[in-house]
Amino acid sequence: MVEEFFIREATLLDLAALHTLNTNELGYDYPIEKAKNQLLQLLEDQRHHLLAVAENSQHEILGYLHAEVYQEIYADSALNILALAVNQSAQGQGIGTALIEWLEEAGKNRKIRIIRLNSGANRQDAHAFYRHLGFEEVKTQKKFVLVSD
Repeated sequence: MVEEFFIREATLLDLAALHTLNTNELGYDYPIEKAKNQLLQLLEDQRHHLLAVAENSQHEILGYLHAEVYQEIYADSALNILALAVNQSAQGQGIGTALIEWLEEAGKNRKIRIIRLNSGANRQDAHAFYRHLGFEEVKTQKKFVLVSD
């Protein structure tokens, strides 16, 4: 049975649910207090960051999307998806699709027509989902990180 849900902008009250999704669905075990500080900053930066949640009628968060405005001097502005997660028990109900559609509409309102994302090489189900929505794989790359003292 498909559960009814709606998409809304995220708030600080969603912190625990977002933390659970990040841990269980995306594999990011980040301390919740640090996540709270990050979320506070992101919510204040609505010009650059977009956060939405999918919520059911019982006010349970089923999934979320976090994107940023991505601007370079060599390409048109885009929306860059930083996170898209749907609770395993709610997958296949159109939640991920609805979140992407929400982002497309938000982009159009900002005169941005490109959505981009990076996805781990091992996330084959996610890749199939993105292709199904019309995303095209445009390059393979490696991720490098430098942590300063």
